[in-house]
Amino acid sequence: MDKYYDYLIRATAADAQIRAFAVTSRNLTEFARAAHNTSPIATAALGRLMSGALMMADMLKNDKDMLTIQISGDGPLQGLTVTADSHGGVKGYVKNPNVILPPNDQGHLNVGGGVGRGTLTVIRDLGLKDPYVGQIALHSGEIADDLTYYYAESEQIPSSVGLGVLMSKDNTVRQAGGFVVQIMPGASEETIQKLEENLLLLNSVTVMLEDGLSPRQILEQVLKGFDFTVTETTPVAFRCNCSRDRCERGLVLLGTEEIDAILADGQDIDMTCQFCNKAYHFTLDDIRKIRPRTFGAQKEGEA
Repeated sequence: MDKYYDYLIRATAADAQIRAFAVTSRNLTEFARAAHNTSPIATAALGRLMSGALMMADMLKNDKDMLTIQISGDGPLQGLTVTADSHGGVKGYVKNPNVILPPNDQGHLNVGGGVGRGTLTVIRDLGLKDPYVGQIALHSGEIADDLTYYYAESEQIPSSVGLGVLMSKDNTVRQAGGFVVQIMPGASEETIQKLEENLLLLNSVTVMLEDGLSPRQILEQVLKGFDFTVTETTPVAFRCNCSRDRCERGLVLLGTEEIDAILADGQDIDMTCQFCNKAYHFTLDDIRKIRPRTFGAQKEGEA
C-alpha cells in the first residue's frame, strides 16, 4: 500500500491468546499539524495520542460508540484532547500548540517535558446514561508509556503500546503510527515470555516506519515466532463533525444577555472549532436572527 495511505489493522495471534493493532497515521497527523500550526513537540504529542486513540477506539463494539482521551498536565503544552470513533475517524487538539523545548536526554523531542505531571483520562461513550470513565496519574508524559500503564492499572489488561511521530527538517510530519499488543486472559506463560522477549528486541516505532515497514510488517516484528491473522483493515483519517449549525446552537445557548452584549459591541464574530480550527463567520444580521431563539433556550435551562 501507499506509505501515505493511513490505515489500521487488527490481528489475533497464538490461538487468540494475543490481540494486536497497528496503525500508520502520517497523513492525519500532518493534517492536524497544518490545521493547528503546531510546533514539533505539540505535533508529536498530538500525533501519538491520535494514533493511540484510533487503536483503542477500534476495540469499541457498537457503531455509535466514541472514545475520548484527555491529558491534563502541568507542562507547557497544558494538555491535549483527542476523540475517536469505531470507524477510523479521529480529531484532536493541544491547548498550547506553540511550545518549543530543548531535546531530551536521548536527543529526541521532549514530549514528556511538554506534558509534565498530571492525569490521563479515558472516556468511553457507549450510548448509556453515563459514560465509562477511567483515570490514572501520568507516569512519564511520553503517552505510549502512559497508555500502557492505563491498561494495566485501570483495566487490568497486560499491554504494550508503542507510538511514534518523526518530523522532517521543514517541520512537516515524515512518519507517524504505532501498535498496541495485549495478552488475553488464560494466556500461557510461554506465550507471555516469548512476547516479552520480542518487545525487548523491538526497534522504536519511528525507526520501523522510516525503514518502510507497513502496519502488518510492524506486527510481524512484534509477534515474531507467532502465527497471526489480520482480521480487519480500516482506513483512518482526521474527521471533524463541526458545522455552522452546531455553532449556531452554541450561540443560542449563550442566552439573551450574551447575545445582546455581542450586538452592542457592533462587531461580526468568528467561532472557531477547537478540534479542526475551522472558523465560522457570523455577521450582526446573523446574530439578530439568532436572538429570538435564545428565549426558548433560556426557558429550557430554567425548567
